[in-house]
Amino acid sequence: MFTFRGGIHPREDKEATEHRPVAVLPLPARVYIPLSQHAGAPSRPVIKTGDQVKTGTLIGEPGGLISAATHASISGTVADIADLPHPLTGRRGPTVIIDSDGADTLDDSIAERDYSSFTAEQTIETIRFAGVVGLGGAAFPTFFKLSPPKEKPIDTLLINGCECEPFLTADHRLMLEQPAGLVEGTTIMAGALGVKNVIIAIEDNKPDAVKAMTAAVAATGFKVRKLRTRYPQGAEKQLIKACLRREVPSGGLPMDVGCVVQNVGTALAVRDALRFGRPLYERVMTVTGPGVREPKNLRVRIGTPVKSLIDFCGGYSTEVGKVIMGGPMMGIAVSSDDVPVVKGTSGVLVLDRAATLFEEHDCIRCGRCIQVCPMSLAPLRLNNLIRRGRLEDAQAEHVKDCIECGCCAWACPARIRLVHQFKYAKSELAGTERKQ
Repeated sequence: MFTFRGGIHPREDKEATEHRPVAVLPLPARVYIPLSQHAGAPSRPVIKTGDQVKTGTLIGEPGGLISAATHASISGTVADIADLPHPLTGRRGPTVIIDSDGADTLDDSIAERDYSSFTAEQTIETIRFAGVVGLGGAAFPTFFKLSPPKEKPIDTLLINGCECEPFLTADHRLMLEQPAGLVEGTTIMAGALGVKNVIIAIEDNKPDAVKAMTAAVAATGFKVRKLRTRYPQGAEKQLIKACLRREVPSGGLPMDVGCVVQNVGTALAVRDALRFGRPLYERVMTVTGPGVREPKNLRVRIGTPVKSLIDFCGGYSTEVGKVIMGGPMMGIAVSSDDVPVVKGTSGVLVLDRAATLFEEHDCIRCGRCIQVCPMSLAPLRLNNLIRRGRLEDAQAEHVKDCIECGCCAWACPARIRLVHQFKYAKSELAGTERKQ
């Protein structure tokens, strides 16, 4: 059993969907596809209003060194390219609006093929133009992770099957329903990196997934490692610490300690891109929470309005307190259920009114936030510095190393919104650096 320092044990709340097979959401009548769905530069539009597109047609090419392509998720007509608020950041940006023709005609480039003779460079380029990004939530372009600089050799590929966020079960279902595809995608990434040490990490609250993946990797030499259930076990730095006892340096990346971490959903998307020429235009996610009548795991087209998912799950069951994209710990509350799902949407969580009503009180200096912080920070001190406007001092106290997991806020008896303070500080510091 492997684990890390700190962390918490929130109530899992996965029982509503962990045994529900993935269902397919019916085609939406209209999709809204932001051209910024990934870390780095937005993609550049290569279509215009009035164009006819097919499912999987390229609509946005990579817009910079760190960027990813964007594709149509349905076939139909480009109704508009409008500046709309992004569902996760609220910032306005170009969004491609497509009206469905109901036919779901696949692009001509989507067909099964033999990729066995591909070089590492061809594999990585295929992944780049398929628009594959990390599906665990960070949405970092996958091709970039698979292209480390020569001075940072990689010896280990970690596949993250922990899914430590409460409520979410999409990754769990993928491991049960498509283990062979996950292994194939993992093999492709290991080949691109040139590594032989591959570890598939799964928390011990998913014994059926451990069994399924162990059987799937039997002939590959890959390892399935069972980790102790603890949040945030699936965070990159904590996963590396638990599996390899390596510590990513302050301000560093996994490649600094010879590792690349990819999500199980990303592995499946890589397989689809190489074997079928299928770009990332849909993903599996969980729709759940006390405010949904029939929680489900769904395969959803990118750009589908959240309301369509809720309606397919029976609608709201009570007065809604919050609709969150992602899980309750690191997810982002959205302002409306009209916003679209994006590549990084791992789930849609609907909380009722009772779950969102609480008051913030004064810090009692109990130290619980320090005990649970997986990054060994002092959240109470950081909070005091930020509230006093001492952002440079907060930076010296390593506020940038905060992974925004929410452990401190969860453990705080005063219900202080600690993560909000840290996000604000990091945003302000980043803005100052850009100006300088």
